[in-house]
Amino acid sequence: MVDSRIVITGLGLTSPIGDSLPEMRTNLLEGKPRVDRIPMRYMGDVPAGVCRYDPLKYQKKKEVRIGTRAGSIAIFCANEAINDSNLDWENVQKDRVGVYVGTTEHGNVETENEIHNISQFDYDTKFWSHHHNPRTVANNPAGEITINLGITGPHYSIGAACAAGNAGLIQGLQMLRLGEVDVALAGGVSESIHTFGIFAGFKSQGALATHDDPNKASRPFDLDRNGIVVSEGGCLYVLERLEDAQARGANIIAEVVGYSINSDATDYVLPNPERQVECMRKALAKAKMAPGDIQIVNTHATSTPQGDIQECTAIREIFGDCPDTFVNNTKSYIGHAMGAAGALELAGNLPSFEDGMVHPTINVDRLDPQCELSNLVLNQPRKLGNIDAILNNSFGMLGINSSLVVKRFTGG
Repeated sequence: MVDSRIVITGLGLTSPIGDSLPEMRTNLLEGKPRVDRIPMRYMGDVPAGVCRYDPLKYQKKKEVRIGTRAGSIAIFCANEAINDSNLDWENVQKDRVGVYVGTTEHGNVETENEIHNISQFDYDTKFWSHHHNPRTVANNPAGEITINLGITGPHYSIGAACAAGNAGLIQGLQMLRLGEVDVALAGGVSESIHTFGIFAGFKSQGALATHDDPNKASRPFDLDRNGIVVSEGGCLYVLERLEDAQARGANIIAEVVGYSINSDATDYVLPNPERQVECMRKALAKAKMAPGDIQIVNTHATSTPQGDIQECTAIREIFGDCPDTFVNNTKSYIGHAMGAAGALELAGNLPSFEDGMVHPTINVDRLDPQCELSNLVLNQPRKLGNIDAILNNSFGMLGINSSLVVKRFTGG
């Protein structure tokens, strides 16, 4: 099974610009962002990407109350993905399903809230929730999925900073090829907007976005960008081996053909373009593709001054001589969904295989010369002929890099 081809047969998502792929895609092509201002403890109002999915669609009120926001997002996305895949879920062997959920951090929200709550009672720990431990263990989002759906196969959350969405997909692919599971629910989730520590940390680092209009706060590549808009969200995929998907007559959305994860080993936060280049090259090599075979490069660019420049430097080195490769960014619409970012941003580009469109990066009023790239799609979508391959970048703190290559499925 090591050489099995792995395909996407379903996906479910929630994002600030939609709770389904068609809704998200429409907003991407029409250039409609959605970033709100929310009150943040100790900080006042801050720009943030907020999801508006219905948590009671697949959970009861008590389950939502006992669980976590990340778990609720994960449950919503997992159920939507299974529905989208048309799996005969009642007859799927549940011990052959694996759940692999990437996340940037988990437990901060719950711990901050409990400390705040007991501070109102002179820090008397009898007011500390007995649900705290299962809420904060690292495997929580993936574990909540298994309880909700009765899955008895392996589950774990993958801590890979902001590369976690791609990492979840890669883990699912590997477990399918090892023969450990027959179906993988894989991707990433984020609840980051519910913790003041994330916002305070970025602010003290000088990396938290500010703008009079929250919808213009996230502006990758723009000369006036000044930081990250923190966002929540999630996207999970149903992955299967090609032969299994074809045997049940599944609709195949795309094929995952290449991937790579590596480490900068140089700095806690400043990206290393040399390692990013190596990561993209290794993903292309696994896919047995040349740079010119890629039609869309989805950038990780978070709207930080240095981070965007570093990634653009890496992209130029690989794709600078590729006239048919176009570059875009999704964070300009929704902000940075942290552990969900890679999975959500890939989803937003997948419809390109059908409609031939490249959604733009928005909010670029003055392109930073150091971010100038050939075929950077800005402010208006670009119609191409055929789009056959996408390279999805997702990078994170402590120098973790991930690149994923997906192709249009053409049979065989």
